[in-house]
Amino acid sequence: MTSHAALDAPEPASTDAPQDRSGPELIKASQAFQAENRWTSWKLLLTTVAALVAGLCLVLWIEPWPIKILAGALVGLVQVRLFIFYHDALHGAIFSHDPVARLFMRLVGVYLMILHGVWKETHDHHHQNNARQLGSSIGTFPVLTIAMLQRLSRWDRLRYRIARHGLTMLAGSLTMMLGGMVWAPLMRQPRRHWGGPLAVALHILVFIAVGWYAGWINALCLLTVPCLVSMAIGTYLFYAQHNFPAMKLTSRTEWTFAAAAMQASSMFEMSPLMRWFTGDIGYHHVHHLNHRIPFYRLREAMEAIPELQQPGRTSWHIRDIRACLDLCAWDPELQRMLSWREARSRLDVRAA
Repeated sequence: MTSHAALDAPEPASTDAPQDRSGPELIKASQAFQAENRWTSWKLLLTTVAALVAGLCLVLWIEPWPIKILAGALVGLVQVRLFIFYHDALHGAIFSHDPVARLFMRLVGVYLMILHGVWKETHDHHHQNNARQLGSSIGTFPVLTIAMLQRLSRWDRLRYRIARHGLTMLAGSLTMMLGGMVWAPLMRQPRRHWGGPLAVALHILVFIAVGWYAGWINALCLLTVPCLVSMAIGTYLFYAQHNFPAMKLTSRTEWTFAAAAMQASSMFEMSPLMRWFTGDIGYHHVHHLNHRIPFYRLREAMEAIPELQQPGRTSWHIRDIRACLDLCAWDPELQRMLSWREARSRLDVRAA
C-alpha cells in the first residue's frame, strides 16, 4: 500500500498545478491536507456529542410517540456523524496522539457496536484492496465479473443478489452490524473478536433497564430506532461509494492504488445538512486517495487539486439510488457495470 506519511508544515496545493498528475504524484499532492487541526477536531466532536445528547433528551421530553420516533431517527443521523470521527481516528487522520480522545473513541465503538479490532481489520483490508479483489466481501460489498457470475451455482447467485439488494441496505443493523461486524468475526476468530457479542449483550441490558424505568417506547426510540436509521444510511453509503454507474475496474495486473481511488470510489453529492450528518464522507474518492486527510479537509483538498474534480458521482436522488442498486456485474468487454437485466441477457447468450 502506498505510504501516506504526514508532512511537516505542509503548504496548500496550488490550483495552477499541472492537471495530468496520477499515482504517487497525485498522492503526494494530497499530503498537503493531512495536517490535523486538533482544536477543530475537538470542537467538531464536542458539538456532535452535544447534538447527540440533545437528541436523546428530546426523545425523553416529547410525548406523542410518532414525534418521539422522528426524534429517535434524528439521533440516528447524528450517530452517522459520530461514526465518522471513529472512522477517521482509526485511520490516524485525527486524534492520533491524543490518549483521551482515543479512549473516548473506544467507547464510541462500543456504543455503536462496531468494535475497534473488527473495523480496523476489515476496513484496512478494504482500503488496501479497493477494486482489486473481485468477489471479496471482506470490508466491502462483493463485485463479480460477468464470467465469475456465470460460474456460480443458482444458490450462490441468489446469495450474491441478496447481498446487493436494497432491503439488505435497509436492514443494515442486522446485515452489516450483527452479521458482518459481530457474528462473522466471532465465527472467524472467537478468541480475538469476543467483544462484539459482549457489546450487543450490554446494549440489550441497557434496553431492558431503560424500558423498565422509562417505558418501552422510550427504549425503542433511544436505542433501536437510532441504530436502525444509522446503520441503514451507513450501509447504503458504503455500498454506493463503490457501486455506482461510472465506476471503472481494471485487471489485477493493471491495478494501482491511486487509480482505484479515482475510478472506483464515488463522489456522493449531498445537501449541506446531509454533508454535516455524514461528515463529508461523500468526498470518498479523496478519502481513498489519502485516508490520512481529516474528514473536514476533504472538500478543501478536492477544490485545490484539479485532478480530483471530475469523479464519478451519485446522490440521494431516487433516480441515482435505483441506478446504484440495479448494478449487477462488471463486464470487461464493455468496460462498465451491467444491470441485472443486462446480466441475465448476457448469461442467456453465453448459455445458448
